[in-house]
Amino acid sequence: MNIFSILMAMQGAVAQGVLWGVMTLGVYLTFRVLNIADMTCDGTFALGGSICAAMVMKSCNPYLALLAAFGLGLVAGGVTGFLHTKLKIQELLAGILSMTALYSVNIRIMGRSNTPLLGAETVMSNIQKMFKGVTVSPNLVSLISGLVFCLFLIVLLYWFCGTEIGSALRATGNNGNMVRAMGVDTDKMKILGLMLSNGLIALSGGLVAQSQGYGDVGMGTGTLVIGLASIVLGEAIFGWFSKKLPFWFTLVSVVLGSVVYRIVIAVVLQLGLKSSDLKLLTSIIITIALAIPVIRQQGRKFTGKLRAGQGE
Repeated sequence: MNIFSILMAMQGAVAQGVLWGVMTLGVYLTFRVLNIADMTCDGTFALGGSICAAMVMKSCNPYLALLAAFGLGLVAGGVTGFLHTKLKIQELLAGILSMTALYSVNIRIMGRSNTPLLGAETVMSNIQKMFKGVTVSPNLVSLISGLVFCLFLIVLLYWFCGTEIGSALRATGNNGNMVRAMGVDTDKMKILGLMLSNGLIALSGGLVAQSQGYGDVGMGTGTLVIGLASIVLGEAIFGWFSKKLPFWFTLVSVVLGSVVYRIVIAVVLQLGLKSSDLKLLTSIIITIALAIPVIRQQGRKFTGKLRAGQGE
């Protein structure tokens, strides 16, 4: 076991974890806020990477490409919301339909299944130019760009969820009947939530594409599972500190969960696990993380019984 190679792998994992953290924030909006497991994200993540790759290779501004990725993500989320709320298609099936359609859309955007960004101007290359005369590793550049975007989005989401519309959005996931009784259109709230979620996911796909140097139609495969693993890891790890975390810290923990997930994957790969076993490992991680609250509760009950027995 080479400790140096593990440390290098962890450095890259942290950088990728922060970039994917933007995606995790998007998944959090649907999975935790709206209580919807949205399969659209697998196609939306690749949509962001595809539009960024296509625009950057045509010498478009990389930041404008990210904005376009976010905008198309909003549209994709809106389509899923329309299928679910207006056509009354079950939410999971609506997401699958959108995800399937986006595969063809992504190929149409790029004109092929994969587009390399060799020699193109990207967000990462622009950041690297700021360090004049200093050699900066690609991982550090990706980490800096990811941190900037994550911090900005966390502040923006925290502010938005404190507004009247944001509060109605959060309430829709908690108790839709109560929100409807107050005169709020829950269908509009669901569409809005799905749009914001997929906009962030597409933005993350664009960042990852510019970081790794190519856009691919298959780069979004397993995005929902990765997002769920990051969320439950973050909640499980930081849930030990308090039963109820403030909302801003919950958003931070979601991003940190993405970093932890990437570190775990990088370490086990360095220890000799085959890449074909990663889906099995991810399922095990999610299962353990989801089981932690139950294990803690059973532990408290067992401790309480012991104390009651000692009191007698």
